[in-house]
Amino acid sequence: MWKDLWFLVRTTLWTTFRKRSNLLIYFGLPIAGILISTVLYGQADARDLRVGIVNNDAQQNIAADTVSFLGGLDRITLKVLSEQELHDKLAAGDLDSGVILGAGYSESVRQGKPAQITIESVKGAQATAYIKAMLNGYVDNLTALGRISGGDGAKFQELYTGYQHSEFKVSPLQLKDDSRVNNMSYQSIGFLILFMLTSATNLSELILKNRENRTYFRVLSSPVESRTYVISNIVVNLCVMLAQIVVALFVMREIFGVAPAEISMGAMLGIMAIFALVSVSLSLVIVSFSKSTASAGALQNLIVTPTCLLSGCFFPIEVMPDSIRRIADFLPQKWVLQSITKLQAGGSFADIGFNLALLVAFAVVFFLIATYKFGRNNDTRNFV
Repeated sequence: MWKDLWFLVRTTLWTTFRKRSNLLIYFGLPIAGILISTVLYGQADARDLRVGIVNNDAQQNIAADTVSFLGGLDRITLKVLSEQELHDKLAAGDLDSGVILGAGYSESVRQGKPAQITIESVKGAQATAYIKAMLNGYVDNLTALGRISGGDGAKFQELYTGYQHSEFKVSPLQLKDDSRVNNMSYQSIGFLILFMLTSATNLSELILKNRENRTYFRVLSSPVESRTYVISNIVVNLCVMLAQIVVALFVMREIFGVAPAEISMGAMLGIMAIFALVSVSLSLVIVSFSKSTASAGALQNLIVTPTCLLSGCFFPIEVMPDSIRRIADFLPQKWVLQSITKLQAGGSFADIGFNLALLVAFAVVFFLIATYKFGRNNDTRNFV
């Protein structure tokens, strides 16, 4: 059996990859997916936020200090404008957002009831979230001084002066932003999952193709058993899947540099190797329910791409409605991507043990379904 198995594996690999186009399909497409990910998420770091400010309470030191505070924030380019200039530049897209300090702003802060402050933008919350968060924190501190002073102007000025000259200092710490690398690696793995499932189905379709061109029956006329023939296809499939994973991960880490440092190459390889079993088992299920290569291709299109879409292979699953997320719980791709996300967040293999157990369970169930279906296939001759 082992001699026959090795012969079939070697022959299948030779006949498959003697066509150079297959090398491009099985190994070029995952690399193309990585390249697409770098294009989607690899743009240069975000530019500074362009903010315009209108100070209609300029005679008050609180308003002037608020302008100085905004001007001192990192990643913000602040311009002092008139109200008409602000609206014109917002409409033209020259500014991301604008802040208007109305007359009476400083007095409202002294009274502990901040008012007369407006944030405007035509770009939505994405352009205003940062400036709003920083401004809210600053104004809340001043408002607290106003409430403590109880409307006493002299008391407020004393507290305000102490606040402005406080000996308490905050030392900034520069942190490395890994979100871009994590997004690129997540997206690259998503594309790799798609191409693994597609490649596994294409390789399993060789069983149907060989039956259609009568090669299958010529093989079975020799001492080779049908079970050995199917096992050889599984071995070939796993070999190609593992080679595909190794090439993709190597290109990700060594060439494009998109693999996160928190995840070792061994951990990534282990997760994807388990998913390779899922891919092969699912491809056998597709083939076992197909009567021809055409029907297998149709079934592949019906299963692979939609499930990858629902699982978050093309974009983060967090943007989907809750109902779609519940469907994704029954799809193996979702558990691979969730495992990668947890490891990116600093988790360990123990944290993804449940995910890996589910992937193994998917593989076992799919293999059992394929074995049962092949065993009951009475079309001309059994497969196993």
